[in-house]
Amino acid sequence: MSTMPHVSLAGRTAMPQLGFGVFQVPDDETTAAVSAALETGYRSVDTAAIYGNERGVGRALAASGLPRDEVFVTSKLWVDDLGPGQVRPAYEATLERLGLDALDLYLIHWPAPGRGEYVGAWEQLLELRDAGLVREVGVSNFEPAHLDALLAATGELPPINQVELHPALQQRALRAYHQEHSILTEAWSPLAQGAVLDDPAVARIAVAHDVTPAQVVLRWHLQSGNVVIPKSVTPARIVANLDVLGFELTPDELAVVDALDAGDRTGPHPDAFNG
Repeated sequence: MSTMPHVSLAGRTAMPQLGFGVFQVPDDETTAAVSAALETGYRSVDTAAIYGNERGVGRALAASGLPRDEVFVTSKLWVDDLGPGQVRPAYEATLERLGLDALDLYLIHWPAPGRGEYVGAWEQLLELRDAGLVREVGVSNFEPAHLDALLAATGELPPINQVELHPALQQRALRAYHQEHSILTEAWSPLAQGAVLDDPAVARIAVAHDVTPAQVVLRWHLQSGNVVIPKSVTPARIVANLDVLGFELTPDELAVVDALDAGDRTGPHPDAFNG
């Protein structure tokens, strides 16, 4: 397996481009899944307060024996904690559940624009970072208008935005905004919950490289410059999802996957979701 590529958050902090997600993994299954991922070679784990499995992640980190600085850990602030004075207590509760002294990355999970609190929450995240309580802060599920509001209020954009992104929802306009403003794009639901894996075009590329359709899609993400966090509780798939560093898609193959964009979401639109 080739060396894991890394990306840079605002030129300050290196982050593995391929990590392990635990969305929808029950807490009592999370420890085994994350332990398997760490044993396989993943060095980035993405969780969230609303997932209810931060303790399971923490147990796996503690049991791994890995030095703290070898694993990049991300969690997220839920929409119920966006209000004034709520961010630091929520962050400290996340640290307690994970058994950590600090996170590598803390994200606002959704802007929840109907609540009118995401700009103030961003200001509180910046205060956490500036106080040295978290290495980096960012956002998730933000649209360009939401990002513009952060910039107008604070003069600072997040270095990363984690959004739903897969071949059937490629978020071209948002990714162009990210590129223009030096924001990394991180993909959740990178395989569209399996929906894109039966596509005949993806299957043909997989056969050509003697890999799985999931490996084709993950390789497409990496070569497109996305940070990607596939999740699985199946040991064989955990291994396979990391084993995407030893082959490359050709420009023609990338174009075939690019052509699958249909604007199909598996989750809600950020403008409409308020928790």
